[in-house]
Amino acid sequence: MEKIYIGTIVSTHGIKGELKIKSNFPYKEKAFKKGIHLIINNKEYELKTHRVHKNLDMVTLDQYQNINEVLFLLKKKVYINKKELNLSDNEVLDEELLKYKILTASGKRGIIKEIFYASPTNKVIRAKLDHEVLIPLNSPLVKVDVTKKEIQIDPILEK
Repeated sequence: MEKIYIGTIVSTHGIKGELKIKSNFPYKEKAFKKGIHLIINNKEYELKTHRVHKNLDMVTLDQYQNINEVLFLLKKKVYINKKELNLSDNEVLDEELLKYKILTASGKRGIIKEIFYASPTNKVIRAKLDHEVLIPLNSPLVKVDVTKKEIQIDPILEK
């Protein structure tokens, strides 16, 4: 089983055992569906409900109906089994992108050092070619080839 990190439980909400999860996970619509199993402290919990409130993911777990029953989960990291995500062939997780090679039109090759968010919607790759470069991942000049496990960048970004 391959676990994928999706967020951290930051607090509770109300008295019915609802948990607030802070998450930047790109495939939230697949991860936070009723019936999906969340993994917290290496134990699986079935997701009962999900809603978004003030940029936090609010969830309840099937076994718990009271705030006192979920207090032990506070500040814990939340994971999901990769198989439960049911990603399509063209959807790639950041952890997998780190294994991809960078290829430019002029033939330069590089490796990915880091992937981070410059803003809530702009994902950036820090790559090592001849020198270190920052590449906006959502740019039309960047093409991700899932079959070859490569990221091809336009020559305009090489300078």
